[in-house]
Amino acid sequence: MAVMGLAAVLLVIALLLVVVSAVQPIARKLELSETVLLAIVGIIIGSLADFGLRTSHSSAFSGIAEALLDFPVNSEAFLLIFLPVLVFQGALAIDVRRLAHETATVLLLAVVAVALSTAMIGFALFPFAQMPLVVCLLLGAIVATTDPSAVAGIFRDIGATTRLTRLIEGEALLNDAAAISIFSLLLPSVTLHHALHVGEAAVSFFISFAGAVVVGVVVGRLTLFMMSAIGSSAAEITLTVALPYVVYIISDEFLNVSGVVATAASGLTLSVYGPSMIRPQTWLFLNQLWQQLVFWAGSLVFVLASMLVPHLLVGMTRWDWVLILIASVAGMVARAAVVFGMLPLLAWTRLSPPVPTPFKITMVWGGLRGAITLALALAVTENEHVSTPVAHFVGIIATGFVLITLLVNGTTLRSLVLFLKLDRLSPIDEAMRHQVLGIGLHNVRDRAKEVAEQLGFHKEATRPVLDQIQRRSDEEKEVNEFDSAMSDTQRINLALITIASQERSLLLDLFRMQGLSRRVMETLLRSAEAAIDGARLEGRLGYVRAMRRRLSPSFRFRLAQWIHNYLHLERPLMLCMAERFEMLMVAHFTSTSLMRFMHERLEPTLGSRIGEIVAEVLSRQSKLLDEALATLRLHYHGYAEALENRIFRQIVVRLEGEEYNTLLSESLISDELNRELLKELERRRHRLDKRLSFDLRSGIEERIKAASVFKGLPGAELHDLATTTSLRFVAPQEIISRKGSRMRYVYFISAGQVETHVAGVDVMYGAGDLLGAQEALHKWRCVGTMRAVQFGHFMAIKASRFRRLVEDYPVVLDNIQTSLRRREAGERPVTLLPRQKLLGQTKEEGTPPLLTKQSDTAAEEPPVTPVEESTEAS
Repeated sequence: MAVMGLAAVLLVIALLLVVVSAVQPIARKLELSETVLLAIVGIIIGSLADFGLRTSHSSAFSGIAEALLDFPVNSEAFLLIFLPVLVFQGALAIDVRRLAHETATVLLLAVVAVALSTAMIGFALFPFAQMPLVVCLLLGAIVATTDPSAVAGIFRDIGATTRLTRLIEGEALLNDAAAISIFSLLLPSVTLHHALHVGEAAVSFFISFAGAVVVGVVVGRLTLFMMSAIGSSAAEITLTVALPYVVYIISDEFLNVSGVVATAASGLTLSVYGPSMIRPQTWLFLNQLWQQLVFWAGSLVFVLASMLVPHLLVGMTRWDWVLILIASVAGMVARAAVVFGMLPLLAWTRLSPPVPTPFKITMVWGGLRGAITLALALAVTENEHVSTPVAHFVGIIATGFVLITLLVNGTTLRSLVLFLKLDRLSPIDEAMRHQVLGIGLHNVRDRAKEVAEQLGFHKEATRPVLDQIQRRSDEEKEVNEFDSAMSDTQRINLALITIASQERSLLLDLFRMQGLSRRVMETLLRSAEAAIDGARLEGRLGYVRAMRRRLSPSFRFRLAQWIHNYLHLERPLMLCMAERFEMLMVAHFTSTSLMRFMHERLEPTLGSRIGEIVAEVLSRQSKLLDEALATLRLHYHGYAEALENRIFRQIVVRLEGEEYNTLLSESLISDELNRELLKELERRRHRLDKRLSFDLRSGIEERIKAASVFKGLPGAELHDLATTTSLRFVAPQEIISRKGSRMRYVYFISAGQVETHVAGVDVMYGAGDLLGAQEALHKWRCVGTMRAVQFGHFMAIKASRFRRLVEDYPVVLDNIQTSLRRREAGERPVTLLPRQKLLGQTKEEGTPPLLTKQSDTAAEEPPVTPVEESTEAS
């Protein structure tokens, strides 16, 4: 009985999946690309199906053969079903920050190379094909798109350098989009016989490309926002499955921009922000799911497209083989012209790192064509508005072009890579290998010996194994040229890259705890990744810059502070302060772990001298972190204690869950008991998810009452002053007020230090000082730029409010004068006061006293408050 209808289609898909599963181990055994072998298998299946349908010896087989040949997947289905999956997963798997340094190279290969290949192939075929130029250019666009999946698979199998693989994978993201966009511009000229205007086509291409990037990024960010709001792993992963199809169809059908580019942009957006916004276990499962989906989609699309090859080659002549060779040579020349002619220009202009010659040779030879080319060719042959000669020409030449690249380039690419020695480690990596193995094997031997003694193994049975490990360790140490292969600078850079990578791992481990803010973890993870890039590109300086940017207030924080100061809305700043508190506290925990990791793991590998330098870098970073955290703890001690308590509770809950899982794995508790214990644990974890309330104005009135400059004011006025006072949090090197600007606020320094440069002397201000008091009273401009030296906490009083306060209560001015006299007498700590030299200098030069010219020193005096004690200690 013949299998027909939907059952036949499902049976065909199932059988093809069986074939795909069998091809993978065979390809590994034959050391052949899976893509090439799938194409060969697809051609064989298509030929056998055609033969089986013609002979009809078996009715059951004829039904399957008919289903294979008449499979309900046309060119539109190929592009609509498979392309979004392939493009999205390719973008999701790319390390965007590493690829960002190769942006110019990738754009050159993906856009310029496609356009040049289209033109060169089209003009090369035009004199011989007896077809209109636009038809030849259309064929050029069809065969211009490369399929790097086979190339990347070969590179991964043989361990080729990661940069070469990254360039090929980056090219794969955009070359399909460029080729399909050019194809979409040329096809109407063939079907509707419209004249092609190059200028309009270029503008249309740019709008389609740029618009698609915007759409992809926006939809990707919206998806991430939805995933953060939902909080369910199953729902989050489901959104990522829907995303590529949503963005592809909306872009292609409704917005008239490139669906492929939009899909790639949305995938890259998830790749950048996903690890810091999605829980690590969910992110891991998501990537595994997409790897499986792309394996099915990529394998099926290659087999199904290859099954159409016998049909597309019907009616082929010898002259067609000549045209195929012409197109193949033109495509190779065009790609070589871009790689060897334009890549050196990028390196010369420093738009991209130099690409070695072996890389260039491999990139030229690795320009394989695949399923997308066959799908585009099928789209032309299926179009009823395309004449039969044109359809015959496009179908045969494109198919032959694919076969040549797969069967010639694809089968020899592995040998070329091995011949060029691209599978070898770099000298630095090779030296690092010997160093790590020499130390690691020694540790392995010690641990193995300890385990053998614990388990009671006989010494005669363990001695040969231990001696072999020791010999391997000695051999690695003998050939080790680590000290000569790597300079101190290279070792420091390597250590900082390792430190930043370890911090990223620690943060991801902490992120597994539910209750920690996603935004906080996103900030920390992004700064850790920025530190990796900074250390890789600029060494120690790049690492330090990235870490300092983490501690500087973000744009969102500054915006919230502006809203607080000018619109008097406190909630945005309260949320930002709570997040900053949590960020600093988590960073403090990881900083402690990193110092221990450096001493225990890095120092034995890289040497004590490098360890001391790296330890100094980490110590300075830790000091800045402690200063920022201490400033907040000083004023919000209760919140700090509550936050620390909550984080510790979350750690304890996680440890408790791990203990229950260990007991279950050791069969000490039953499944039922484990589920009951985890339910109770989940209830306690859920209670910890509630965020702590943060009072931005906590303690402001008490600090104002304790300030001697406001001594003598009635309680009602102090209360009113506290309610109208705004807050400002500053970071080191942040400018408080520029020279020559008007003071809009008088700042009471609650914590921190500020410096200004006046008359050739640096003036320092500390806790208890007033900044800008005299300028505010007399409406003078600043005599010098005020810049923060430490992390600081200021109370900002509007200049008009301060003038009114002095007018209503002259005692404030008396307090300032009293404070100034005591300062001149040296009764206050020098570190908290303007330097005495400046005071004397201004008098000798005949200028008014500091109170009448620069009374930004108006300050509080004894009794010493906790704020002053903290500043003196710092």
